[in-house]
Amino acid sequence: MPGYELWSDAERKEVMEVLETGVLMRYGFDGPRQGRWKSKELEAAICSTFGCQYAQLTSSGTTALTTAMAVLGIGAGDEVIMPSFTFVASFEAVLSVGAVPVLVDVDDTLTLAPDAVRSAITSKTKCVMPVHMCGSMADMDALQAICKEHNLVLLEDACQSIGGSYKGKSLGTIGDAGTFSFDFVKTITCGEGGVVMTNREDVYTNADAYTDHGHDHKGVDRGADLHPHLGYNFRISELHAAVGLAQVRRLPDFLATQKKNHAQLKALLSQIPGIRFRRVPDEAGDSCSFISWFLPTEEATRAVVAAMKEAGAMAGSFYWFDNNWHYIRKWDHLKNASTHNRMSAEQQEALLKLQQQDFSASDAIMSRCISTSISLLWSEEQIKEKGEKMVQAATAALAQTAA
Repeated sequence: MPGYELWSDAERKEVMEVLETGVLMRYGFDGPRQGRWKSKELEAAICSTFGCQYAQLTSSGTTALTTAMAVLGIGAGDEVIMPSFTFVASFEAVLSVGAVPVLVDVDDTLTLAPDAVRSAITSKTKCVMPVHMCGSMADMDALQAICKEHNLVLLEDACQSIGGSYKGKSLGTIGDAGTFSFDFVKTITCGEGGVVMTNREDVYTNADAYTDHGHDHKGVDRGADLHPHLGYNFRISELHAAVGLAQVRRLPDFLATQKKNHAQLKALLSQIPGIRFRRVPDEAGDSCSFISWFLPTEEATRAVVAAMKEAGAMAGSFYWFDNNWHYIRKWDHLKNASTHNRMSAEQQEALLKLQQQDFSASDAIMSRCISTSISLLWSEEQIKEKGEKMVQAATAALAQTAA
């Protein structure tokens, strides 16, 4: 899956150009930087690659989400509907702007179930935040219709689905704003970094300032900038942007390899008795960073996981139901509202209610799901060996479970 697997001279060249000038900051120092503006180049490359009008780089995918929410006017007491299966950064960002995360069930797309979203809307709902998990997408037609009907902000967390698309549009460019993460294990990496993408000029202008202490970037130098609104230090460095600039140019090759390896392994896994693959709303738009597959029951899935571990075939596969980072079942720190700083009464009340909330529909999906990440480094022989080992372990475990 991640671009770090194919680190090359292209990344080294871009980084060395920054080190040669010694200007590691993305703003200012116009003379010493010798005309090298890696962050600006990467933002332009993101716009042209993914088809959005504006891109604002940030220090991480988390700060990208926080920035997007802030400049979209999401704040104290606003409810943000999000899925029960995501990465912890999604709800961390919601809490960081004073808003209230409203977690709802996922369906067999592993993303927001539209009916669950409709049922969760209240007078305080401000935003629907689909999270395009594991390389694939939510049902964006249904979610766009819901947002339009109720006048809600649509914010895409596409941090795990770089290169994916929905009906010809890149994930992250469909809603009012969208975000990518460029951390070390994403399809494109900067080491650390993120981006807010949007087609709204107001969102971009405000994001540009928000990520740099409120600077409007209209002065002749940083000391001449005005500060129309408060902001924070969510800047990316030129070193990180340089890595991303090389990586975004290599994305077509990454995706081609990813899709080829995905297809070969999926064909092998299809031999497992009773297997069913994740529903993808637009098959052509799957970035193919993961194969997500279901078995008939939780008992059967646990047996297969155990057998694959014993056979050494579980490497790179994830049983999210028991995972500490990605599913509501293990987010005790969230459900107990365990924070260092005091949160608002509304936030605390909403989080404590999660302890009693019924997520049985999500449990029925996630307890039967295994996701296998796709490496860019696999040879055809390695995929064949890996797939056969997985099939053998799974088939034996399912036979024993059925006996």
